[in-house]
Amino acid sequence: MDKLSSLTLPWPTDWDTLFPPELRGAPLILEIGFGGGAYLLHLARTNPNARVIGLEISNRSLEAAERAIVREGLINVRPLHSFAETALHHLFQPGTLAQVHINFPDPWFKSRHSHRRLMQRDTLDAIVSRLTPNGEFYLATDIREYAEMSSELLAATPGLANQLEAAWVHDLPSRGTATKYEARARHEGRPCHYFAYRRSAHPAPDVPVIEELAMPHIVFTSPLSLDEMLARFEPKQGSSGGIHVHLIDAYRGKGTVLFEAHVSEPTIDQKIALMLLERRTEVGKAPEFTLQLGTIGHPRPTEGVHLAVKLLGDWLLSLHPDARPIKHKLQPVRGH
Repeated sequence: MDKLSSLTLPWPTDWDTLFPPELRGAPLILEIGFGGGAYLLHLARTNPNARVIGLEISNRSLEAAERAIVREGLINVRPLHSFAETALHHLFQPGTLAQVHINFPDPWFKSRHSHRRLMQRDTLDAIVSRLTPNGEFYLATDIREYAEMSSELLAATPGLANQLEAAWVHDLPSRGTATKYEARARHEGRPCHYFAYRRSAHPAPDVPVIEELAMPHIVFTSPLSLDEMLARFEPKQGSSGGIHVHLIDAYRGKGTVLFEAHVSEPTIDQKIALMLLERRTEVGKAPEFTLQLGTIGHPRPTEGVHLAVKLLGDWLLSLHPDARPIKHKLQPVRGH
């Protein structure tokens, strides 16, 4: 089974290409954070005429699910390495998901971790946008505080209609199987809280697919050599419009300086390499350099990556009064 990742799949993804031809156009079912994989496999077995996609960031869980899928010969389910925010905003077109399931998500209650919490307004708006008309949304948690928080959030979401007589129930027979955390909660005497919502007729939030941009680069001239620029490098940071860039370190290579950077955006985090290369010029002319995105680790040229190239390029040009830009390909960044 080919391993799938949101960093290597096309943005947006043509899901028909990842499943057998007989499933072309079949409903898409998504489980976010499938953990041990029991519920993901249950979804595949009980929905043979649907395409089931599971999101997970644990490599161990991904490999276990892949082995189980191959062992059972299931052709309608694919595990995918991705954070939920990345998949929802980059991979899925609006109005394409028939069902979305979230089972026992990490609550991340500490204030410094709150940005990692799955159930929050931006992510829920993306889910509503991606659901088909009458599409279904299911949430399960064994943590009362998380249920109360989620209940308030869901009640304030006009694009979803509650299918239960209460905000949540403690038993939902239609689930059919228990996850590892669900079984553990019941064994330890903790009640589970189940939510069931359906996409309403209310207009969905406008959450367009975020596609990758053109590859960024800057060409400039400077009297300084690569070694002189490298010697003056110090780690630096910059932010704009919810994007955070950290230029971490720099390394000398043959004919190049490689800059290590971390780019954090609302929908994706990336560790990237920016490469500064010396260009061949005519004898007597000032040296020219190109700053561009390296290919290490399947980087995607997002708005944040363009900001990283701009920040580093501005710093390189500031190192000498005679340094001059020649040309560039950079996307304007919000707030910068």
